[in-house]
Amino acid sequence: MAKRVVVFGLGGTIAMGPSSGGGVVPALSPGQLLAAVPGLSESGVEVEVVDFRQVPGASVTFEDVAALVEAIGEVDADGVVVTQGTDTIEETSYLVDLTYSGEAPVVVTGAMRNPTLAGADGPANLLAAVQVAASEEARGLGCLVVFADEIHAARRMRKTHSSSTGAFRSPNGGALGYVVEGQVQLLQRVARRGVLPHNASNQARIVIVTAVLGDDGELLAGLEGRVDGVVVAAFGAGHVPVSWVEPLQRLVSRVPVVLSSRTGGGSVFAGTYGFAGSEKDLLERGLISAGFLDPLKARLLLRALVGTGADDTAIRAAFDEAGR
Repeated sequence: MAKRVVVFGLGGTIAMGPSSGGGVVPALSPGQLLAAVPGLSESGVEVEVVDFRQVPGASVTFEDVAALVEAIGEVDADGVVVTQGTDTIEETSYLVDLTYSGEAPVVVTGAMRNPTLAGADGPANLLAAVQVAASEEARGLGCLVVFADEIHAARRMRKTHSSSTGAFRSPNGGALGYVVEGQVQLLQRVARRGVLPHNASNQARIVIVTAVLGDDGELLAGLEGRVDGVVVAAFGAGHVPVSWVEPLQRLVSRVPVVLSSRTGGGSVFAGTYGFAGSEKDLLERGLISAGFLDPLKARLLLRALVGTGADDTAIRAAFDEAGR
């Protein structure tokens, strides 16, 4: 019996075409995208398409992702593919992973080169994504991201280049596997983590503040009373300027503050450095370690937790699990 995969199209580079005003804009439906994929009809997979949204990746909203997860939960299929703009894939895929509880794979893909360019990568990415979504090997892995025949866990993956077709990488742990001659080859698996309920009324305002050379901490002082949580994208293993210590101390007494690394790879430390503004100092003052989670993902997790009314103990437990 043929496997069945449902493709949800959200727009993005993979679906763009030329406009009269110059430049490319979202233009192609999921059906048109699939019609341009060599080898798909011979894959043995029955594909259904849903023209869900037609927006650039930069304009995808929390509401779009919530509606997408709800729609995915209503389909009866062996797997799901989502095509969207690459600008926000590292965020939307992780948000799906946090809130999707099904066993069927959800595979997010797109393109770095639009269909008007030589070497457009959309058709190959879409074919590989369908093959992964239809595979037994990918079941139970939550949300995956497939680009350039590489299979990545949404929780680990980052976009690391503005234009390369190999832009998507997993700095912590590497790719889970590859699509080889149309077959899914997994070299490692990730354990499913706790799934968070989606709160449709969640309006929590979580901001990311990045540590930079010579910053005086004035921006942190301006956040008091204006946000529901803060993620600090710190230097190295979790360090900030000494000028940040007092503003962070005041913030952490009011809202949850998460300590992450701006480096893009590796974990926040716990007790190696002891100077004012070090990871040990900040954690002892009440900040919450993001572990291996990068700042973008830490923000999404904190927003989801605050939106469900989680207390300090629950937030710390969730980050302890997700950050490993």
